[in-house]
Order: sequence, then structure tokens, then C-alpha cells
Amino acid sequence: MREGWTIKPLGEVGTFQRGGGFLKNDFVEDGFPCIHYGQIHTVFGVATDKHLKCIPKTLALHKSKLATTGDVILAITSEDVECSCKCTAWLGNYDIAIGSHAAIYHHNLNPKFVSYYFRGPYFNRVKQKFTHGIKVIEIKPSDIATISIAYPSFEEQTLIVEELDILNNVIAEKESQLKDLDALAQSIFYEMFGNPVANEKGWEKRKLGDVCTIERGGSPRPIQDFLTDAPDGINWIKIGDAVAGSKYISSTAEKIRPEGMRKSRFVHKGDFILSNSMSFGKPYILAVDGCIHDGWLVLRDNDDTFDKNYLYYYLSSPDLYNEFKRLAVGGVVNNLNSGLVRGGYVSIPPKKLQEEFAKRENEIESQRVLVRDSIKEVQTLLDSRMNYYFAEV
Repeated sequence: MREGWTIKPLGEVGTFQRGGGFLKNDFVEDGFPCIHYGQIHTVFGVATDKHLKCIPKTLALHKSKLATTGDVILAITSEDVECSCKCTAWLGNYDIAIGSHAAIYHHNLNPKFVSYYFRGPYFNRVKQKFTHGIKVIEIKPSDIATISIAYPSFEEQTLIVEELDILNNVIAEKESQLKDLDALAQSIFYEMFGNPVANEKGWEKRKLGDVCTIERGGSPRPIQDFLTDAPDGINWIKIGDAVAGSKYISSTAEKIRPEGMRKSRFVHKGDFILSNSMSFGKPYILAVDGCIHDGWLVLRDNDDTFDKNYLYYYLSSPDLYNEFKRLAVGGVVNNLNSGLVRGGYVSIPPKKLQEEFAKRENEIESQRVLVRDSIKEVQTLLDSRMNYYFAEV
């Protein structure tokens, strides 16, 4: 907090309103615009002025709550404490329906300033005492309302937003470069191997479960097994440890005690892990040993059948995703369970061809490293400015 800023509880600066009831199954092609809490977790950033989905107008007006321009929408249900209260400022020039598991914050501050505040170190430290749950983390809007916010004049709020936006935009541009490099590698993959599921080139084809060991993670006891200050603890690998634009997970934010392994799944450097929720679905290669929770699946090549680069891009392919949808009951994949993955087929090109692809992919990876290093530099500066404005009240 800077000198001369006003300090008040969020509940005195504005009001919270819990969202209304609609589900993903209620989405329609043409209807009333809406935001689902899952989109806040996976799609929207600091602010948005566009919706992605609609629900029937009668449902929006009679069962849902509406956000207006300038409101901040918070996800009050999440998979972990870190993602609790992830938010986006609504800047569209029309009202939008907000479903359950989300809350609307009505206020008169700069909406993006508030959205940045919710991402700041002070709020994210204080919110932890109000979150509850184990596998599903919840927080009550009435509890959020008791947390204080510090803010300057509206003009200074706008200047702060402009500064932080510049840094965020640089990061977004560089992340776009990473996506372009990923698209290039995927294009080379399809050029060399064809559709990996349809197996257009007639390679040997086997079920994933026959050539790989596939297992689900577990759940340590949260209080007894987690360590807050234990450099010698075992890496506890969460969804949040996945770095955008990277195919590796190389570090973790939390550790668990050795006895916590009884309730979890130990994984090794070089293993593949992928979320069992198809809303994520992206595979990662582990650069560290550790334990995974039951939100992950681990996949391990049994007999060196695959080069890791080939298997990574096979698991990343949209064709495999569509194959899982085909295999799933009703054609809808809500959870990527181990049985479903074991039943998917994988084509097995000659190892020499896989290694040729790996060589080309490694050249692309060297470019990614440069871009990621650049992102880290800008992110460090952004974190410093966020601390300057939002570290305390």
C-alpha cells in the first residue's frame, strides 16, 4: 500500500452477490450471454469484454444473477487454494449471466485495479484463512467481504492499471510466440507421421495400455502430510506447477512428508503426467521426482518403444482427444480416467523416424527456452510492481 491510500473492507467499498444456477449442459448456440466459473479458471485473464457461451434467456433472467459493466467476477470454487478467487473484470457493454460457483463484486473502483488487487500478494495471503475443503476448495463471498483493500484516487488507479497492463501485454505477446512454436512442431509431427490415431501411414498400432503403464495419483492427508518449510520433503506436483508454454514440469511449490507417499502416487523424472480432466488434457514430462494427486494420471513407457518427443506430441494431438470422446460413454469426456487412456490406440513408427522428429523438435525447443527466459524477466518485473502496490494494506 502506498502513502495516502484509503483502506476499507471490500464489503464497505462494494457488495458481493452469489451467482445463480446454470450448468454447462444449459449452454445454447443463441441465447443470453453468460460466464461459467470454469471459464474464469481456464480462459479469461484480468479482464474481458466478450462472452464465450449463452444460456436460454428465461434461465438467465429467472435463475441466474447478472453482472454489469465494471463488475468483477470471482470463481469461489476451485481445485486448490491458489486458484481460489481467480477473477476477471467484466468490461463488455451489456449484462451477462453468472452461474453458481462464482460471485459478482459490484463497486465503483477501476475494475481492472480491483482485478489486479485480487491477484496481489496481500489478498492471496489473507484469503487462505477463509478457504475450506479438501478436493474442492470453497470460499464464501461474505468472508471475502471482510478482507480489506487499499486504493488511491480513481486517476491513480487508472495509471497503475496502465503500467501493469503494459507488462501483461508483453508477456501475452511472448506466450503467443510459444504457441506459434508449438503449432510449428505439431505441424512437423503431422507431416512426418500423419494422423496418429487414424494411422494413415500404416505403422504398427497397439493399445496404450499394452505399451505403457498408466496409473492415477492419490491424495495425501492435507494437514498431517504437507510441509510448509521442508527443503528435504518430497515434491508435491499440482496442476498449478505446470508452466504455460513448457512441456516439462521442473519445480513444485509444495512438499509432502515421506509418509504422505502412502496416500499418493510416486512418479519419476521422465514420466508423463496429464490431468484427468479434459478441460486441461495437456501432457507434461516430469523433470523432477515427486508425488501426484488424483487429479493427475501418470503414463510410463514400458520398454522404450517411444521417443519422448514423439509420445508427447501424440498425447497432445487433437485427434487423440477426439478418440477419447469417441470411446467415452455418450461421447462426452468429463474425466480422463485411466481405463479410457489404456483403451486408446497409438501408432508406433520406426524408432529412427521418431528420433529424426526429436532432433527437429529439440531445435524448436531451444527457441522456446529463449522466449521463456524472456517471459521470466518480464514476469519478475511484473511481480515486483504487484508487490509495490498490493503487498499490504
